[in-house]
Order: sequence, then structure tokens, then C-alpha cells
Amino acid sequence: MPLAMNKEVFITCAVTGSGATQDRSPHVPRSPAQIAESAIDAAKAGAAIVHCHVRDPETGKPSRDLALYREVTDRIRDAEVDVVLNLTAGMGGDIVFGSTEAPFPLNEAATDMVGATERMAHVAECLPEICTLDCGTMNFAEADYVMTNTPGMLRAMGGMMTKLGVKPEIEAFDTGHLWFAKQLVEEGTLEPQALVQLCMGVPWGAPNDLNTFMAMVNNVPADWNWSAFSLGREQMPYVAASVLAGGNVRVGLEDNLWLGKGQLATNAQLVERAVTITENLGARVIGPAEVREKLGLTKRSPQVKA
Repeated sequence: MPLAMNKEVFITCAVTGSGATQDRSPHVPRSPAQIAESAIDAAKAGAAIVHCHVRDPETGKPSRDLALYREVTDRIRDAEVDVVLNLTAGMGGDIVFGSTEAPFPLNEAATDMVGATERMAHVAECLPEICTLDCGTMNFAEADYVMTNTPGMLRAMGGMMTKLGVKPEIEAFDTGHLWFAKQLVEEGTLEPQALVQLCMGVPWGAPNDLNTFMAMVNNVPADWNWSAFSLGREQMPYVAASVLAGGNVRVGLEDNLWLGKGQLATNAQLVERAVTITENLGARVIGPAEVREKLGLTKRSPQVKA
């Protein structure tokens, strides 16, 4: 099939993530001030959207602390540079079982599993323009745990996002996740013209190869908007692949710590590299105002409630 290159591309920067990268690079931000500063720098470099998790400022471990999300949100909104805010809603769905011979009781110290309302508390409080919806359950290879998102949980969380007026970014780690996302739209839980992030090469989801990537692309409805990323050294090749296949781009320290061999990156440097690749392909990088118009987003101040 012929290429259907995207000529107007938005770039998302995934600023810090929830992976165990906090001690692998000094550039992975921990505190709300550091996360916001890195997000603002990424916006200045060309990112129209910043995707944010929060971390414990002392340990760097992932957190669901509402006050941390509020501080990050306020700092980004108070900045002189404009950017679309995308907060994760993926935390609170991790189950760690006991041993293979005695899976119950759960490993409660490592399990982080809470209800839909608690998983959405920071979204309801901060009202970002976008928040993520991990649209399925999968084994996650970073540790021996299950990323758990049942149909009932996804319907509940997706319904809350729709009611709040926050656009879900459907995180599709495999083809079945897209299948269920289409079901959520069909039944009215999510609104039409959805937004999808294709997550490639995350063990044990969709493998990192172009055949699988194009299978994912071809399963995205024609009237949806989509973006894609891959991990580590494959991050920049997937910038080109996504643009050439008709999509948008995600880069950032959540997915890759390196600018080149032996050279640790900052978020701004990764965005700058993505801008260069995109423009060299002949596409134009669009800004936050155009993204809001394209995706039908609502920009709110921290004080406004839906």
C-alpha cells in the first residue's frame, strides 16, 4: 500500500514516566519543579503536548500523590510557554502476585491496585486537556507484575473522562487494546474521533517490528488521530516511521534515556531531534493551539471545574 505521510505533525514529550529510571540518568526529573521545568523546556524545543507522571521527590519512585500532580500542573500552566497538558491515569492498576506455587495472598508491598475514582482523582482535580487510558491488561516485563485494566474498570474510567471533558489518549500496547477501544466508542463510553497512542516494543505487548506496527496502524479508524513511540534506540526510527505512516510522534525520557551511544539525553534534546527528523521528511511540526483545534481540546485554568 502507498505511504500516507502526515504533513502536519504534533510531538508529545513523555517527561519522566513511572519506570525505574530515576537512578540511571541525572536528567530524569523527580520533584514537581524539575518535572515542570523539563516539560517547559520540551515545549520550547517543539513539543505541543507534555505527558506527565509524578515521582517522590526524595526517592524518585513513582507516585499518585495528588499534591504533586497539582504542583506540576500549576507550574506548567503558570509558565510563559503554551503547551497541552496530558496526565497519566495509568497508576493504581498494578498487581503483584505471590510465588508461582502460592500466588495468594498478593504481594501487598509491591501491589498498587485501587478503584476507578481514586485512579482518576488527580485528573478530576487538575483537569488536564488529555489523560491516558491504558486500554487493556498485560504482563509487564519491567517486573513480575500484571498491568490490570479490566473492561469494567476501563468503562468506569473512560466514562469519568468523558464526563469531565478530558480527552482520553488510548494507550494501545497490542491489537486487542485497539479492538476494545473501538468497542468503548461504539457503546458511547468514549466520544468519536478518539486519540490513540501506539506503544511499540513494550514487553510483553506488541513487538517492535514494522509488520506489527503497520497492523496496529491499519486497525486505527480513519477518523481517529494517532501517535506512536518505541523504546530506547528505536525511539528516533519510530519518529520517522510514524510520520511516514500518517501519524504523530512521541519522544521523551519515559521511553529512552539516550541521545546517542554514551550520551545521556535531556527531554529538550530528544524533542529537538524529533523536530529535525520530522522537518527533514518534509512535514511541519504544529504547536499547541493547532493541536487543540485538531483534537477538540478544552484548555482550562487550575481553578475551573467541569
